[in-house]
Amino acid sequence: MVQFKSLRISGFKSFADKTELEIMPGLNGIVGPNGCGKSNLVEALRWVMGESSAKRMRGGGMEDVIFNGTNARTRRNIAEVSLLLDNQAHEGPNGFNTMDELEVHAA
Repeated sequence: MVQFKSLRISGFKSFADKTELEIMPGLNGIVGPNGCGKSNLVEALRWVMGESSAKRMRGGGMEDVIFNGTNARTRRNIAEVSLLLDNQAHEGPNGFNTMDELEVHAA
């Protein structure tokens, strides 16, 4: 079975800088105080997997997924999310089964 390996985020919602979340085999948890970006991680995962509804990602329009800036940081022009998949078992979609890793990218 294809397994999630890492989630790379840049300019998506509260993630202005490049951020990489390593996803280990088994159960992974995301914990932290309110407002630290837990929901934004889940929404980044949904977006890279094909979600196109801004309302389902707590936004009014798709421009709301791009980091809008703060007093200390400038806004970004693009949001990017990449999902790295472990395909060492070669059970991915036909045409990709010769690759040990697959990357899905949304921008």
